[in-house]
Formats: sequence, C-alpha cells, structure tokens
Amino acid sequence: MKPKTPDNHPDLYRSQLSQILKMSHPLCRLANEINWSRIEDKIEVVYSPGCGQPALPTRLLAGLHYLKYTFNESDESVVERWVENPYWQYFCGYEQLQHDLPLHPTTLVKWRNRVGDKIEALLEEILNVAMETKALKPHTLKHVNVDTTVQEKAIAFPTDARLYHKMRVTLVREAHKRAIPLRQSFKKVGKKAFIMQGRYASAKQMKRAAKQTRKLKTYLGRLTRDIQRKAPLMDDELSILIERSTQLLKQQRFDKNKLYSIHEPVVHCIAKGKIHKRYEFGSKASFVTTSKDNWVVSAQSLDNPYDGHTLESALSQVRELTGITPQDAYCDMGYRGHGLKGDTKIHLVGKIPKRATRSLRKWMKRRAAVEPIIGHLKSDYRLNRNYLKGKAGDRANVVLAAAAYNMAKLLAWFYWPRYFQALFRRLSLKIAGNQKINLCVFA
Repeated sequence: MKPKTPDNHPDLYRSQLSQILKMSHPLCRLANEINWSRIEDKIEVVYSPGCGQPALPTRLLAGLHYLKYTFNESDESVVERWVENPYWQYFCGYEQLQHDLPLHPTTLVKWRNRVGDKIEALLEEILNVAMETKALKPHTLKHVNVDTTVQEKAIAFPTDARLYHKMRVTLVREAHKRAIPLRQSFKKVGKKAFIMQGRYASAKQMKRAAKQTRKLKTYLGRLTRDIQRKAPLMDDELSILIERSTQLLKQQRFDKNKLYSIHEPVVHCIAKGKIHKRYEFGSKASFVTTSKDNWVVSAQSLDNPYDGHTLESALSQVRELTGITPQDAYCDMGYRGHGLKGDTKIHLVGKIPKRATRSLRKWMKRRAAVEPIIGHLKSDYRLNRNYLKGKAGDRANVVLAAAAYNMAKLLAWFYWPRYFQALFRRLSLKIAGNQKINLCVFA
C-alpha cells in the first residue's frame, strides 16, 4: 500500500516545532525549499496500490537518508539521534516534538531495496533546490570534470586459505540447520590448519603455508561432495552456496571474475596504480562535477569497465538530472580511446597543447579539482567503505554520498549569506574630516 501522510493535526496542549525552533537555521530553510512531493511522485511507483498496511511517509525515509549520509551516521545511530534532535524531526516533516523512535533501523534497509534505482530522485531534488536558490548557476554546468574511483566493499582481504575456511564453516552451519548428516565437519582440523597457515605465512615459510592451504581446500572439497550426495534436492539458498563452493575450488590464480567473498559475490579486484594499495576490492564509481563550483552532478556505480566506456553514461546522467548538456568535459589520460561523439567536447588533460588558449589552459588545470571532492566523499560521506549489500547497495551508496555532499554545500550556502549580513550590520565605518577609519571591535 502507498505511504501514509504524517499526522500533523494541531494539538492544543503541545507547542509546534515551528514556534520553538529558529526557522533561519539552515536545516529548516532547506526543509522548506525541498519539494518533497516531487520525491514522493517518483518513488511511490514502487508501491502497490492494493490494500494492506500503509507504508511509512516517504519524507521521513528520504529525510533520514539525507541526514545519515550528510552527518556520517549508521542506520542505527541516525534513528537514535533523530529522537534527540528537533531540527532533524522538523526536516523529516514532523510539526511536534517526538519522543519515540520513528521506525526500526532495518526499515531503512528494506526501503532502499524496494526503491532500487529510484534512489536517484534524492540526488536530483538536491540539484533542483540548488538551481532554484541560485546556489548552482546553469552556466557553471558548461564545464565539467569527470573521474572514477574505487568504492571498496566491506570485506576482509581475500586469501585462498581464508576463503576455503569461511566457505567450509558456512556450509557446515547451513547443513546443521537442515539436519543433513555429515560424515565429517572438519571443525577441529580445519581450524588448526587455518591457524597454522597464518603462522607459517607470517614466518615466511611459504612451502609449509601452501601445504596447509591445500589441506583446507581438500577439506572443503570433501564437505561439498558429501552435501551433494546426501541432499540432492536442495533449496535455493543451499544450492547457491554449493555453486559458490564449486567455483571457489575450480578458480585459479589468473582467472577472471573470481570469487573474493562468500557473502558478497559481486566484488571486483581493481588495480588503480596506487603505491600504498595495489589492489582494491569493490566496484568502480564514476563522478561528474562542475569545474567552477564543485557540485556533484552525476554519480554512478559500475562493475569494472574501462574508464572511457563510462563517459557516455555519466554525461547522459548529467542531462537527466539537470536538463543541461555540458559543452566541455575534462578527463585524465585514463579516458584515452573513449570514442565518444556528441555535443560535449572531451578534453584529455595530460600535456597541455602549446596552441591552447588562455581560457582552455585555465579549465584544463581545473580538472584536478575533482580529486579532493572524491577525497571528501570517501572521508566524510561514507564512500570509503560500502556496507550495503549487492549491486543495489553499491548504487545507493554512491548516489546518497553525492546527494549528501551537495546537501552540505547547500547548508553552507544558507548559512554564510546571513552570517555576512549580520557581520556587515555590526561593522561601522566613521569618517569625519581627516580622521582615520575606525572599525568596531567584534565581540
């Protein structure tokens, strides 16, 4: 059933939040500027029109996700802080102070899975507000910077021994749940082999470590075949685990599309040429930012394609979210051979050509501005380590991080103009004859 509207009927015995809070606060101003009905119209299509228990208000769920990523909170902590912060409650559409949790934290997980790719409506609405309030001017979208980064998944560093051990433990647990009689669980010998493998590898005794790894692989193979014999008719969950175990036993060192995690199979090994971190395990994320004002106008999560092949989809998302086609896009040399033809001119920033005009030189030097933006997205807006599951989790994490970055810029935009107005009001310039200019001392 479609979401219900929040109950905001006036209560004679309780004060309204609008009467208590400072309405010039940036969060209050932003809450009044966001057109929540536009978000609801785009997201309500995922709900069934039939009967049943009505869903929670879309503004509450969307607002909690805005606050979660802007202030770098988890699903649990954002709900707890929501009860303590009346400004957050007003932002989510409540008119009176609430003293109870608005929902269970797992509701946020279910909502993200239900919404799917419609989560882009949150990023689109923030960009619309920025354009309507003149914080983002349309002419700044003519020049954009494009770059990719790695969104790491929340998995342990994959080694063969660790994967064999974890898969065996998982299969034993699932077999016990289904009352499948196992010939041997290899619990003690498997744990001992895993511990000794780590000790031998730490002591640089690689032949002994490799021997323990082979033992772990043998234990996993025996257990997998034992389950296949005794449970020919398996349910979907167990059959998926058996398929992953078979893939893990067959894969070799230089194979493609390898399995790097038991619970997260869609993880790619990406090498970006970093000295401190040779390989990163996750998915690739593409970002497009305005070259002048540093607004994130496109955010996409991809598997592991060549950078040049991501350019067309990134620029098309800019047109979908803002309605404006960039004239010039500035990329690094990783986009060589993109082969993109269209209205946007692509500039590869390596060595600046001698015949480049002064304006072109300036814009090409500004391409590096996208790098600190990606750094802020990772350190401040939960892009450094993705805890959301599956491809849908990768997509949601990238889009919400970009929306939170833009929301933080909007909050600063709402704060600083008023700050400067108050500052100038306190500034008194007294010029009398040949006297010097006296500046007031600020408290």
